[in-house]
Amino acid sequence: MIDVLTRDANALHRALDGKGAEVKLSLSRETAEWLARIVDARTRGQEVVFTRTGGEVTPTEAAALLGVSRPQVRKFMDEGKLEFRKVGTHHRITVESLQAFREQERARRRVAMEELSQLQNELGLLE
Repeated sequence: MIDVLTRDANALHRALDGKGAEVKLSLSRETAEWLARIVDARTRGQEVVFTRTGGEVTPTEAAALLGVSRPQVRKFMDEGKLEFRKVGTHHRITVESLQAFREQERARRRVAMEELSQLQNELGLLE
């Protein structure tokens, strides 16, 4: 797989070295599918983050990725909702921790929305 990625990366760089507004090249299906997922995410307005395995971000970067303020991230850290480690006096949050936090928040919000919907039905607020 590394050979295929290296070949595709080299082909991409050679194509980008050329002139003109369009780039034409041939990529492996695997690389093309990976690239399509990135482009799709960006067209949906999603943030695309590249990290190495075990990648870590600062609280400021985590705030940008979660769409909250840096103080809110620190609050999540202090409450134990977001795992982190200290490097000297600096805090680092793993990307895996951010993903786990997002999933937990999605589940919590889903339950809250179901409860709100049930309450609206009980009160006859929906037609």
